[in-house]
Amino acid sequence: MRTSASVCLKRHSCWRVKELSGQIRPLLSFRAMSSAPGQPHASHNYETLKVSQAQEKVLHVELNRPEKRNAMNAVFWREMVECFNKIAQDSECHAVVVSGTGKLFTAGIDLMEMGSVFMVMEGDDMARKAWNIRKKLREHQETFSVLEKCPKPVIAAVHGACIGAGVDLISACDIRYCTQDAWFQVKEVEIGLAADMGTLQRLPRIMGNRSRVFQDKQAMLEGAFELAADIASKSPVAVQGTKVNLLYSRDHSVPESLRYMATWNMSMLQTEDLVKSAQAALEKKSTKDIVYAKL
Repeated sequence: MRTSASVCLKRHSCWRVKELSGQIRPLLSFRAMSSAPGQPHASHNYETLKVSQAQEKVLHVELNRPEKRNAMNAVFWREMVECFNKIAQDSECHAVVVSGTGKLFTAGIDLMEMGSVFMVMEGDDMARKAWNIRKKLREHQETFSVLEKCPKPVIAAVHGACIGAGVDLISACDIRYCTQDAWFQVKEVEIGLAADMGTLQRLPRIMGNRSRVFQDKQAMLEGAFELAADIASKSPVAVQGTKVNLLYSRDHSVPESLRYMATWNMSMLQTEDLVKSAQAALEKKSTKDIVYAKL
């Protein structure tokens, strides 16, 4: 099943973009960063990923196996979890952009390396093999669930092909941008299985939402970084709390979500960020001029 960008992704920013970032503004000027833009991030060193500081408070995570069309090998599945668990705890990072190096976003699972992972499973009998397969599936599902669990907003920036597990990946992101030449394919059925890494659970909920299409990769990345920078200029208490409650509301009824929101804000409304943001609004100042405490 192959879907073009024009069908799968609408050409506008939707309510969730606005909810996380407020009104999108022209490119902002930023304060000095701890490392130069585009340079490898000192605390992130991976085989399959490249992490750099895109702008102040914005990290750029790139799938980095261009010679293999960014196919996802065994190392990738582990490194994604390590990377985003570290980002979740990084108080200097307020937003993340995920893209791919080379000619396309990703060709999906590296079948040459990963094909035997589930086909040859240890176990004394069928029940025990099935139990071990389930355990391994749950481990691999976490590779993309970690994007959703990360409290920092994650923006997928897709160019070219996004196949199989690539759709699982972007479905777990908060916002999706793509180029006009991007195309998407749920590939698993063609190799004899149902997609089991999150596409079937998440894709129906996000079709046509939180998406925007750009003419080329450079314009797409500039747009993604601009949005990420705008999000990063807001109170981290407000942004991360918004993401947590959006995800909770997706999976629960309205009454349950309202109760959860009330419980959440019974403590979060006591933040100094609220006072600082309100004062800036009264003085008609931008949030980029506010120094918020780390979170």
